Amino acid sequence: MERSLILVKPDATQRSLTGEIISRLEKQGLRLVAIKMLHLDKGLAQRHYAVHRGKPFFNNLVDYISSGPIVVAVFEGEGVIALIRKTMGSTDPAKAEAGTIRGDLGLDIERNTVHGSDSTETATQEIKLFFAPDEIFSP
Repeated sequence: MERSLILVKPDATQRSLTGEIISRLEKQGLRLVAIKMLHLDKGLAQRHYAVHRGKPFFNNLVDYISSGPIVVAVFEGEGVIALIRKTMGSTDPAKAEAGTIRGDLGLDIERNTVHGSDSTETATQEIKLFFAPDEIFSP
């Protein structure tokens, strides 16, 4: 069974969209197996976005994701990564299809409401950053 991490970003938690985002993913037949709310410190934010270190937007990503509370969750299901990415839509809400999370709820390319793992390898690394094995409840 495949797993993926999602982050409900600060713009979405501030606008009370967490339930809407989680619900849209559950309606895709995905199983929520872990969830928590936290305020990311910059060190953890840097580790999470380490793949982007050295890129011009890295510091903005770190500053933004650590600017307010986020919700971190793990979903499980067949093809979960691809399904979540399809449900989220394009990174840039202006280019995302209507009916996707980012197309309907995103504000701009930085404040695009949600992050989802892009591969099984990334998902494994990201999940370990945020959850201990005993915090994931899979049947």
